[in-house]
Order: sequence, then C-alpha cells, then structure tokens
Amino acid sequence: MSGRAFLAVLGRDIYVTGRELPSFLAQVLIQPFFFLLVFVVVLGRGGFVAEGYGEIMLPGLIALNAMFGALQSVAFPLVFELSFSREIDDRLLAPLPVWAVAVEKVVFAGLRGLLASLLMVPIGLLMVDVGWPAAGLLPALLMVVLGALLGAAMGLTIGTAVPPRRINILFAVIFTPLLFTGSVQYPWLSLTDLRWFQVLSALNPLTFVSEGIRAALVPEVPHIPLWICLLVPVVAIVLFTLLGIRGFLRRALD
Repeated sequence: MSGRAFLAVLGRDIYVTGRELPSFLAQVLIQPFFFLLVFVVVLGRGGFVAEGYGEIMLPGLIALNAMFGALQSVAFPLVFELSFSREIDDRLLAPLPVWAVAVEKVVFAGLRGLLASLLMVPIGLLMVDVGWPAAGLLPALLMVVLGALLGAAMGLTIGTAVPPRRINILFAVIFTPLLFTGSVQYPWLSLTDLRWFQVLSALNPLTFVSEGIRAALVPEVPHIPLWICLLVPVVAIVLFTLLGIRGFLRRALD
C-alpha cells in the first residue's frame, strides 16, 4: 500500500512537471547556456581563454545543472509548503509514513536534476568541440545521478531550515558561494598556488561532482581521483538526507 501511494505521489509530481515544462527548461538551461556562450564562445574567440577551455568547463556545467536543478526543485517549494500555504498537508494525508513523503521529495527533485543535466549535454555539444571517451560515459552518468541526489538532499535540508522571510537572501548567501567554489569553471588541482581557495572549494560537495564528471569525460586533465569523487557525494547524500528528514518531521508535524 505504501509503495503504491509513494509511486502515485511521485507520478503526480512528474505530471505537474510535464505541464510546466517551458518554465522548467528556462529555469535550468538559461544560466549554463550563457556561461558557455560568454566564457567559451565570446571570450574564446577574443583569445581571452585558452583553446579547449570549453571541454574543461562543460563537465562542470553538467554537474551544476544536476545539483542545482535538483536543489531548487525541492528547496524553494518546500519553504512555502511548510509555512503559510501548508500545501504539504495534502501529501501528509496520503497513506505514507511522514519520512517517506520527504524521501519522495528527494527522489522527485533528483529526477528533475538528472533531466536538467541531460538536457545540457546536446546544448554543450553544439557549442563545444569535445572528444569524450566511450568508456567514460557510464561513470559520468553515475556521477550525474549522484550529483542530482546530492542536490535534492541538500535542498530538503535547506527547505526545512530556511524560514519564508529569509528566502530572498538564500541565493546570495548559499547558491552563489556554491556556484563559484564548486570547480565548475576550473579543475580543482589547478588551484595549488591558491591554497586557501582550494581548501574552500574542497568543502563544497559540488567540487567532487564536477571533478568526477571531468575525470570520466576529460581524463587527460588533472583531476581528483574518481573513487574520492564517488565516495564524498555518497556520504554527503546520506548526511543531508538524514538532516533533511529530521527537519521535515519537525516542521511537518509542527
């Protein structure tokens, strides 16, 4: 019974996403598209960035879309659903344990993050000349899935911790630092001469998703070992999911 209810709630969320597809596409594709356009096409033609930079940056943008696409899909709606709108009450009436409602949020947001990441691939291939090895495609997909689940778990934690009145400063305080310290625009090992920023980037779980995809698709670029890039997101997913479920139980039953 619980399994069928879980799939029914998940199916409803997927159906709603299908109806809101244009806004979803705009949300997840505009920012990375302009990153590629400016950093690779515009600055590349002007000689301001090295040739082949796009091949380094594209894996980072794929990681960014996986994690942020999932994070935004659960964090922002959950802030309002748990506050004055109380839309979460409809889900709590389903024949599911309360913690399973939180897990459904993570699974649904992870699927959106995965879709956002996969949609970025054809756009990137049109703008960047790449030569990805076939052997790296499966490990890269695994890293994308982990990145999406990580973003979803972080979004659950943030969505249950941030009150509605502070949602306006969420982007500046949380999203912007995550974006620019996540090794999206640079390989982590290239920061050896800027040690403080390298340490700061190592504290961002997005770094390990970016580096993992880069290790799989552009192995000739110096990168963090793939096994570390797999281990850190798995640990972070477990940690943030447990924290998020704890916060969800507290807020939902309040």
